[in-house]
Amino acid sequence: MPRITLTNVTKQWGKFTAVDNLSLDIEDGSFITLLGSSGCGKTTTLRMIAGLETPTWGEIRFDDKLMFSSEKNINVPAARREVGFLFQNYALWPHMTVVQNIAFGLETLKWKKSDIQARVDEMLSIMQIEPFAKRYPAELSGGQQQRVAIARTLAPRPRVLLMDEPLSNLDAKLRGEMRTELKRLHRDMKSTFVYVTHDQLEAMTLSTKICLMNEGKLQQYAPPLTVYNSPANLFVADFVGNPAMNIIETTAKKTSDTTAELTLLGHKAVFQANAPFDLAGDTALGIRPEFLPISDHGDLEGQAYSTLPAGMETTVKIKIAGQILSSVVFGAIDYETDQKIRFSISGAGILLFSRLSGQLLASGRISIQ
Repeated sequence: MPRITLTNVTKQWGKFTAVDNLSLDIEDGSFITLLGSSGCGKTTTLRMIAGLETPTWGEIRFDDKLMFSSEKNINVPAARREVGFLFQNYALWPHMTVVQNIAFGLETLKWKKSDIQARVDEMLSIMQIEPFAKRYPAELSGGQQQRVAIARTLAPRPRVLLMDEPLSNLDAKLRGEMRTELKRLHRDMKSTFVYVTHDQLEAMTLSTKICLMNEGKLQQYAPPLTVYNSPANLFVADFVGNPAMNIIETTAKKTSDTTAELTLLGHKAVFQANAPFDLAGDTALGIRPEFLPISDHGDLEGQAYSTLPAGMETTVKIKIAGQILSSVVFGAIDYETDQKIRFSISGAGILLFSRLSGQLLASGRISIQ
């Protein structure tokens, strides 16, 4: 499978820039998720890799072979890039059986009949759809149709599998099941997967790396847990995580290479960083909900604004100093509205951001004075 390299890739339509100077190195055999809200440029990026959209400038390589270069006037057609493209709508032929749908692309490529039969049987087995081989798409559930679409896309042995929100039409339970199947399929096929979604849960659970985009610009490109625990900036911090990270305005004054005095939520505090850091201008603290444990001996007191039990865990919205903070507690609990709650700020993953640039300055611990 190829290593895909995008270098300074830009796509413009008139004055509108859909993708702005994007550089990515997608490693052989990786599962990369292009994540972001609608209009951020993720689908355009996917289509440029596939050859379905022509970049305005930049360069795209599969291993050492140029697929596109604005400088050298090279643009390899989509049909010669050996990629499989799985769309949001499955686009199965309604008048063809499952077997015929899977075989169709191979017949177009002039494969031998014996090879087609062997490959179709193999894909039926891999996708566990042998019992549906003679059924038509209308006789299949959404999940079964999705498996057929994947089988048809993988049948010609594409070097890269590109997927544009392929699970968005499925219900929540089926999406969860298909995420499991896709992750296992990636391991078994050892192919390079590039996957577009606006669902951060899909990105977190499926990816080897997440490419988070906003308004055509790359915000962070890193493994899922790195994006979650060490977001590059305030946009990433706010976008990734459910419930979202608590962003708290602070004033900060450095007291040493690794410490600073803070004022937050009407209290004085000390920030102890995990490494030396620089401080300039206004700051903000980023605190994940799991770092706000509720206990009778907590350092801070607020009021229960809302309690959202979900069985295994409960999200508690806490009102303090005019702000609403989110805390996640394991188990099912409930609080009366406006009930007093004591809580703390704990853990070594408290993040300090520059308010001016939005960039992450440091991570560390907080102690309330």
